[in-house]
Amino acid sequence: MTAYKIQEHKYDMIVVGAGGAGLRATFGLAQKGLKTACLTKVFPTRSHTVAAQGGISAALGNMGEDDWRFHFYDTIKGSDWLGDQDAIEYMCREAIPAIIELEHQGVPFSRTEDGRIYQRPFGGMTTHYGKGIAQRTCAAADRTGHAILHTLYQQSLAHKAQFFIEYFALDLIMDEEGACKGVLALDMAEGTLHLFRAHGVVLATGGYGRAYFSATSAHTCTGDGGGMALRAGLGMQDMEFVQFHPTGIYGAGCLITEGVRGEGGILRNSNGERFMERYAPNAKDLASRDVVSRSMTIEIREGRGVGPHKDHINLDLTHLDPKDIHEKLPGIAESAKIFAGVDVEKEPIPVIPTVHYNMGGIPTNYHGEVVQLRDGNPDAVVQGLYAIGEAACVSVHGANRLGSNSLLDLVVFGRAVANRCAETIQSGAPHKDLKSSACDQSLANFDRLRNAKGSMPTAEIRNNMQRAMQADAAVFRTGETLAEGVAKVREIHASFADVRVSDRSLVWNSDLIETLELQNLLGQALTTIVSAENRTESRGAHAREDFPERDDANWHKHTVCWADDAGNTRIDYRPVHMYTLSDDVEVVPPKPRVY
Repeated sequence: MTAYKIQEHKYDMIVVGAGGAGLRATFGLAQKGLKTACLTKVFPTRSHTVAAQGGISAALGNMGEDDWRFHFYDTIKGSDWLGDQDAIEYMCREAIPAIIELEHQGVPFSRTEDGRIYQRPFGGMTTHYGKGIAQRTCAAADRTGHAILHTLYQQSLAHKAQFFIEYFALDLIMDEEGACKGVLALDMAEGTLHLFRAHGVVLATGGYGRAYFSATSAHTCTGDGGGMALRAGLGMQDMEFVQFHPTGIYGAGCLITEGVRGEGGILRNSNGERFMERYAPNAKDLASRDVVSRSMTIEIREGRGVGPHKDHINLDLTHLDPKDIHEKLPGIAESAKIFAGVDVEKEPIPVIPTVHYNMGGIPTNYHGEVVQLRDGNPDAVVQGLYAIGEAACVSVHGANRLGSNSLLDLVVFGRAVANRCAETIQSGAPHKDLKSSACDQSLANFDRLRNAKGSMPTAEIRNNMQRAMQADAAVFRTGETLAEGVAKVREIHASFADVRVSDRSLVWNSDLIETLELQNLLGQALTTIVSAENRTESRGAHAREDFPERDDANWHKHTVCWADDAGNTRIDYRPVHMYTLSDDVEVVPPKPRVY
């Protein structure tokens, strides 16, 4: 093995990832007086949160009656009763102060005429426990993620957090007791290796949407935190639940926010029908994302799709006031023009369900602490390791995330981690010595990939994985297609042993970086499709045609799946938390989920 020189750094806290979750944690930790460094593989304001359009939910009641308990109920129902109700209570209750904090920190929210934060309707958001439509989603036009990301980056800099930009995190460094003591990372500009020692490491690396062929995710969304967790021997929770956003631009995958339907956009089939009235008579186009995606897919399957191949659906805005479009949806009008060649004032946008969000991830409690099954305890904390945002599974989203709850998840749990670490970690405490062999396994993996001389280029293996996932772990699933998919993905995972890296240089070497990213994606693709084959029911985003009903008697539980480098997998389960943190709200028992 090549001998590598490693530069060592010591901090109280390390945050990996500089999206909304990572920046909220970085800013919060620095604000609390903890010496904090944030590692990010792209410049912070290029993180994928910048693409979040529609808004962030909180029961402020600015546009009509609302209550955080209504939000709590909607989120549990949206999760198809797989969400942990203690974590959901925490998120919905803390949403209100978290949004007010964002406003004070400088997020330029759109305003009502009397100066309050503008709120729009969003899918699955109701009042009075499903009886009315809530205007709960706080918006900065259709660029809400962009506004939040820039604000949090500025606040992080103002509080003297340190950034290591274009550093690729390779692996978690764990001690012999299983506690996390730091991260090994590659500086992609200089080609040097760095060991970041810390009392706590926060994984805020986002989702793994690029495991699929068509996704709204940026090309950087390769689930690096999940890959590191799997290599550290940790299990991943609820990976079978992958959300398809109903409205990705046909042929491009670019996201058209749910805010378009919140502002009055209508989905129409080839007959011009507003077909969602048949599938969700109350919520119509604002039913939850899994319901709308499946409804669109049924319309296409039954021959009512639009276009020459009848393989997509129209999203119609032509009846809206052009003034409203330019004021509330300017980015959408621009995207439709660029990616579909459509003038939204005159013609509909061609859309199709597209992979958008991973409900599954690294299991945590509502403090953001990573938990694992240990000695019969399903919630045993992994010392020194935290996960937040799409990389984590708290689980507030359960089997299906409601739109505008993702930005909320980022800021609430980024804030929660900062609060927890301030309570439990002493600033400036000395670091215990690490064994000299602590980095050996990570270095051996890095060296093997850097010098890989197999027969298959990274791009070929990645393409095989993405097409297999798109074909066999899609909107509708069957035991037969999932079994085929598991066999294919296992074979593709095994083929990674024959990968070829064409450029072994460490400086600005996209081939090596893409190979490291592919390794992270492959582990999560495997746990996703294995978990999907194992769950013999339909719940939320996991729709089995051979098991069309939800089965609470056998499947009201979280899947936890482990995968090692050899592709061996193991599944166990965690109970869903059916309890709340206070007497202010009661547990919502499972019942049929209709919109």
